Amino acid sequence: MILIRKTMYDTLVTLDHLEPDSWINLVNPSEEEVQRIALLQGVPLDFLVDPLDADERARLEVEDGVILLVLRVPVENTADPRVPYITMPIGVIITSTAVITVCRAQQDLVSEILNGRARQVDTSRRLRFAITLMQRSALAYLRCLKDINRRSDTIEQALQESMRNQELIDLLGIEKSLVYFTTSLKANDIIMDKVLRLRAVQLSEEEVDLLEDAITENRQAIGMANIYSDILSGTMDAFASIISNNMNMVMKFLAGFTIILMIPNIITGIYGMNVELPMQEWPHAFAVLSVLALGGVAVTWWWFARKRWL
Repeated sequence: MILIRKTMYDTLVTLDHLEPDSWINLVNPSEEEVQRIALLQGVPLDFLVDPLDADERARLEVEDGVILLVLRVPVENTADPRVPYITMPIGVIITSTAVITVCRAQQDLVSEILNGRARQVDTSRRLRFAITLMQRSALAYLRCLKDINRRSDTIEQALQESMRNQELIDLLGIEKSLVYFTTSLKANDIIMDKVLRLRAVQLSEEEVDLLEDAITENRQAIGMANIYSDILSGTMDAFASIISNNMNMVMKFLAGFTIILMIPNIITGIYGMNVELPMQEWPHAFAVLSVLALGGVAVTWWWFARKRWL
């Protein structure tokens, strides 16, 4: 799908044809659409094809005056709910007449990352558009990291009483997301530094400030991802001990409860034998034996509770 937009009178409008200073947004494009844009805009074909590879790394490339920026951005993982987030490449191509974004996602991921700022974008300021996308992607990472922290807290609360493997599987999924985030954020950080030192373009003072803000927020996300990863690693190490301790507590309770139940079984077992026993002719023998059994249970329970064995 090809979406063409352009800033007119401070408003981002949608066009049905290409114009200078437009934003061309390719969302999961077909091969025909990619070749068409490459021909019309004079962009190397691999600049449009490479960002469609889900494993494409973040990089910066300049060829014949055309700049390619590939960023890794966070995406909610709908294919496998056990891993809440993954990262996906987005290509930003800056030409002399247009800015082109390309992504393999089914949805308009670029507009989602801009998150309401799309209408504040000036498509004629193409490099600023790319820098804005960098900054918003860093903020998207921060939002996702806060959600990951919330999920981790919920799992840790369930973990305190759990003896199942489900919490362990959930934590492993979150750990995978953090690995994706850490790797992608560090790669994006390198790209942002390269843009800041790029000699092929002249950044204005405003663009330099905006890019430095994006670098700061990206590094904040890196720090948060590292902290959450360390905390999660410690939680994972404690998980086995907690599971074992919970199991031991259950087994201790069951063992003590079994011992307590043995007392009435012993008494009833003795009086169930076919031999002469004390009180067998006494009409109140059943009540006395019942009280004796219950008293033994109560005394044993009190003793175990005092020793904290239950």
